Amino acid sequence: MPVKIIVGAQWGDEGKGKITDILAEKVDLVVRYQGGNNAGHTVVVGDETFKLHLIPSGILNDKCQCVIGNGVVLDPEVLFHEIATLEKQNIKVTPEKFKISSIAHIILPFHKQLDSMQETGRGDDAKIGTTGRGIGPAYTDKVSRMGVRVLDLLSKETLSKKLHDRNWPAVLGIADLNVDEVVETYYALGQRLRPFIIDSSLFINDAIDQGKTMILEGAQGTMLDVDHGTYPYVTSSNPISGGACIGAGIGPHKIDQVIGVTKAYVTRVGEGPFPTELICETGEFLRIKGAEFGTTTNRPRRCGWLDLVGLRYAVRVNGITEICLTKLDVLDGVETIKVCTHYLLNGEKVYHFPLDVEKFSKCEPVYDDIRGWDEDISQITDFDALPLAAKNYVQYISEAIGVKITLVSVGSKRNQTIHLLQKKV
Repeated sequence: MPVKIIVGAQWGDEGKGKITDILAEKVDLVVRYQGGNNAGHTVVVGDETFKLHLIPSGILNDKCQCVIGNGVVLDPEVLFHEIATLEKQNIKVTPEKFKISSIAHIILPFHKQLDSMQETGRGDDAKIGTTGRGIGPAYTDKVSRMGVRVLDLLSKETLSKKLHDRNWPAVLGIADLNVDEVVETYYALGQRLRPFIIDSSLFINDAIDQGKTMILEGAQGTMLDVDHGTYPYVTSSNPISGGACIGAGIGPHKIDQVIGVTKAYVTRVGEGPFPTELICETGEFLRIKGAEFGTTTNRPRRCGWLDLVGLRYAVRVNGITEICLTKLDVLDGVETIKVCTHYLLNGEKVYHFPLDVEKFSKCEPVYDDIRGWDEDISQITDFDALPLAAKNYVQYISEAIGVKITLVSVGSKRNQTIHLLQKKV
């Protein structure tokens, strides 16, 4: 299939980086379509670990070109730091291999300051859990038609006018703010970006017309979507599959597959309701064994049992055609695995995801108990070699959501993967 979208089916951190890296071995392009450096993908190749925040995971494959699409908000300083880190790890990031949309929006230092000020101003009870990277304010400026785009960095006059017209000293309440210094710095960054800048929509559509294969890679996850997530505890963009068309500049008829990535349990970073959260020894077990600490912030992730209500919702709003199940190995040694089948709200059964966050916060999970397994499955690469209980768990999930599971990850490395395309799962 020429064009595939990879989406997170939970609250992010599902392992999309590893899945993209694996699938990128057989595609020509990987396009990042939304988000910023508030997201992080960790990919393990052999004994080396790569941590990516902006550059698509396909950069680790020699024959794959990578594109930052127009839907991304870009912090140039972070980008160049990431490029330098990759080159120290012998990964070359050249204009032939890596390209940036001319109309992606720029995160400025002022956005980061505003982000922190806004989060602090919300108070402890109303915090969203933002990373403070300036993503929200950058998207706000974009929608308010006051944003700075990549192409604006190429003209000092344009950049200066935009920054002064925005009146950042008044916005931040800092009278002696040196806007001109930022103009000089970001104009210089623009000159460094120049070789990478393209009309990304034209480039991507031309590639499709030429029969090239590609992955459209999302950041975060469905439950963090600004429209369809647990608003207001969400990100500032659309991680769902529909956001890929907007963020890459292609028509929906050109999409062939939507691949959802979900953990065998659930995690969440930041604030917001989480019905299946485990605030107990089991939750700590999942956190430690699953190394559930943020790639970008190193914050400990909240852990809980798999939630089928949320997963079925993700299948619906994304149009997911297949599932990649990750971190199945983390459940090794768990005697009884619980799976949330539906909620109780004021004594009534709820099978569909509540859009009202207040109602969602009051939902009580109702569980099925699934027998666990004791064996270490981290080195198994054939589905038939898994313990019967592990196979039953995978099949249970597939049947419960009505979507085929085509890949199971049993570890962070590339080779710790079970491909199931020919299996009845």
